[in-house]
Amino acid sequence: DWKKHKKTCVTLQDLRKRVLAAAAAADWREVLKWEGRMEEVMATETDHNCDFFLLATLDAHRLGDSSTGSPHHVISILRLRELRVELLGKMGRFRDQGEAICIAASSLDQAGKVKEAYSYYTRARELGAAHGFFSVECHACNGLGQLAMDDGRHEEGLDLLRNAHVASRLSEHADSSHAEVRDVDEQIVLLSLIHALFNTDAIDEVEPLVARYRELAQALSKRQGHLSWEEVTSCYYFAQLHEERGRPHEAGGEVRALLDLLRDNEGALEGILGNCRGMLEEASSRLMILDPELGDEELIQSVAAQLVKLQVLMRQP
Repeated sequence: DWKKHKKTCVTLQDLRKRVLAAAAAADWREVLKWEGRMEEVMATETDHNCDFFLLATLDAHRLGDSSTGSPHHVISILRLRELRVELLGKMGRFRDQGEAICIAASSLDQAGKVKEAYSYYTRARELGAAHGFFSVECHACNGLGQLAMDDGRHEEGLDLLRNAHVASRLSEHADSSHAEVRDVDEQIVLLSLIHALFNTDAIDEVEPLVARYRELAQALSKRQGHLSWEEVTSCYYFAQLHEERGRPHEAGGEVRALLDLLRDNEGALEGILGNCRGMLEEASSRLMILDPELGDEELIQSVAAQLVKLQVLMRQP
């Protein structure tokens, strides 16, 4: 038919231009119009051009998933991630391949394919060890640790998460020019490790990690020029820590500091509103000082008011 003919008669050079323009405009539907040429591109184009086409198509499916929620996009994302893993290996870009394997593993986990995710994370860890890529070791162990914790294998999970934290600080990103990447890696791992330690009542071990997390979170807010969700989260972690240590007054102070951060930065919360609301809801259900029967009534009312305000902000266009 004519539509099919129009797509196949476009040269690969013109196709690249069209995909590049559509990707720059975030026109995911236009990018996906050309996905049917994927096999031809992979068979005839340079590895660099194949990688560009894969990434553009991946981004288009992510945007499509956000826009429509169609399971078709999720299936395509998994397939394309697997293709890119193999392409990066062929190109000899082994660190990028390791990172891509971890991203693919995370997608598999989110899709409920836990066994496949475990296999991918294990493959990434082996690749990182073979080439001395601590950043890959960090992400792989973080993923494996979370899977183990979810499966009830707490001792194994904690050991993997501790290993991920050590790897984040030994990362090849540790030189000054890549310090921000290293810090983000460490933050991601600390988020998993702190959560796991609180859940297993390892309070002595978690205390210095909460302090380190706050240090990194405040530095991130400074770099961004606006409040980060991580800085808000650090208040919640400190409130948990103080409560576990039997210091309710200090725990209440951290909750008030959290509320002050949200009030003082109300105009800069776009993009983290849902995260902030979810964290406040978790705090309300977990912290004794926010317990409706035993907690601080004034503080409970302040948290409830802030939750309503966040909900209103989320509904605004």
